[in-house]
Amino acid sequence: QVQLAESGGGLVQPGGSLRLSCQASGSIGSIYVMGWYRQPPGKQRELVAIISSGGTTNYADSAKGRFTISRDNAKNTMYLQMNSLKPEDTAVYYCNMIITLATISVPRNYWGQGTQVTVSS
Repeated sequence: QVQLAESGGGLVQPGGSLRLSCQASGSIGSIYVMGWYRQPPGKQRELVAIISSGGTTNYADSAKGRFTISRDNAKNTMYLQMNSLKPEDTAVYYCNMIITLATISVPRNYWGQGTQVTVSS
């Protein structure tokens, strides 16, 4: 089995920064696309940023210029550097990875447990 462990959330003032991490563990074969999603209070989950196995990135308009997604394939880890945070960035942030197991070549979708990010003065 595979598990995704997130860390780095918390309370930050407007204009501040946070760095989220998500590490995959278990019987991993290959990791393809990685992504960060968020669910603001009372709203649906939305895409924040994704990164391909080759390092190509895409961002939601709300994240462009402020957030940076990156990955360390050797550590099976993904990061989200968030700068110039705004109150509207307040949400539960979830990591997502498309992974094949070491013994099963069919890719599957895995989610982290979510980490709370609150931007408030």
